[in-house]
Parts: sequence; C-alpha cells; structure tokens
Amino acid sequence: MKAHSLILAFLAFFLVSCGEKEADDTLVVGMELSYPPFEMSDENNEPSGVSVDLAYALGKSLGRPVRIENIAFAGLISSLKTGKIDLIISSMTATEERAQSIDFSDPYLNTGLCLLVSKSSDIQTIEDADQEGNSIAVKQGTTGHLYAIDNIKNARVLPLDKETAAVVEVTQGKADAFIYDQMSTFRNWKRHPETTRPILSPFKQENWAIGIRKGNEELRQQVNAFLSEFQASGGFETLGERYLSEEKKAFQQMGYPFFF
Repeated sequence: MKAHSLILAFLAFFLVSCGEKEADDTLVVGMELSYPPFEMSDENNEPSGVSVDLAYALGKSLGRPVRIENIAFAGLISSLKTGKIDLIISSMTATEERAQSIDFSDPYLNTGLCLLVSKSSDIQTIEDADQEGNSIAVKQGTTGHLYAIDNIKNARVLPLDKETAAVVEVTQGKADAFIYDQMSTFRNWKRHPETTRPILSPFKQENWAIGIRKGNEELRQQVNAFLSEFQASGGFETLGERYLSEEKKAFQQMGYPFFF
C-alpha cells in the first residue's frame, strides 16, 4: 500500500508539474480592447482585430499558446513591469519616455498625431488649435496627452478616459479639437461627418511597436525576427486588407501613405 501511495503521489506531482510548465509557457499579451479595428471584441465578446491576429501569429511562430488580457491602456506598462503580462500589443507608440520603463520591438506601423475639429471651425493646424479660449481634448495616457502636456501652452487641455468621450466633446462644441492618431481621426470623422472635420496631415510622426519587459533580450530578439518574417511574407498586407480596406483606399485617394 505504501509503495502504491508513493506511485500515486509521484504521478500527481508529475501532472501538476506538467500543468505548471504548460501554464508558464503561455504568452500573455496585454491590450485595451476598445480601439477597433486594432483591438476590440467580436459579437461573442472574444478578442478580435489587427493586434489580436498579430499576437496569435506571434504565438504560433514561437510555438507558445497566447492569452489576451484586456487592460486599460494607462495600466499596460505597469502590468508589464510587474509580470502580469509578457508583452504589450496595443497600438502603442514607442516614445523616449516609455522606453525609460520598458523595451520596445522594432517598429511595425507608421502613423502620426493629427486633429479632429468641429466642422464649423477654422482651425487648420495644431498652432491654430493652441490659442487662448480654446479647449483641446486628449485621451489620458496616450501620446496625444503627452504631446499636449509638453507643447500646448495657450489652450485648455481636457484629459478624458475614453476616446468616445473626447469625440463627443468635439461633436457638441465643448472642445475645439481632439488630438489623436490618423486612423482613429479618420474613423471618428466618418461616424460624425455632419459635425466634425479631420485634419489628417500629421503634426508629429509616430511608430507603433511591441512593448517588452526591460532586460528580456531573448524575447525581444524573437519578436523582432517574427516581425521581419511577418512583413516579408505579406502578413501585414493581409491584416490591412482584412480590417482596413476602406481606410487604405481612402488614404491612397487623399494622398496619405498607408500605415503598414
């Protein structure tokens, strides 16, 4: 009986160890699922979008299962630093400020900050928006917010938790402009063409990259190798056609370079 118990105990320990090993092998990717078509939830409330497909393709390349963690954008870096997640794939711009806390992969998308303004406004540039008496909406924690902190000297900066809240401020005439990226500005204009106008020429160029915990050089090299192979094999082109075909066509017609 004693030998039988020892065998059962060994088997239990082996199974638990295997389970822990499998769990430890999971690639946990953080993103805020409120930024379609890059990060969103489908009709079944499952993660969907460009960044989700990119995360699963990365996991397949590394031979690791992927788990998506839906985390507010402002909490992504702290979640990475504390080990709650392994990577950030959430339309995050690689900035010098963020690079002090985390490492970044090579860039995988080019974009820039631009403006959504009221349709009746005469604003044409960021300098026009930054005038006494104006209000400029930003989403907290974004590079638009960081830009406003460093560069907006005359207008009132209005930080808001949600992109939708910032858009509403512009549509209702409570804010004169909203600083955000090109793709979102284009989409918000298409949703509210009767009350808004986009200024899509970027006043600040940006690059999106994958966030990696400081010092994890092995994973950073693996991610960079994947991005290079994914680009060469047409992976980003496929994602663009799947999720951004309307935007791609419109940007080409307007003379703006597309993102991938």
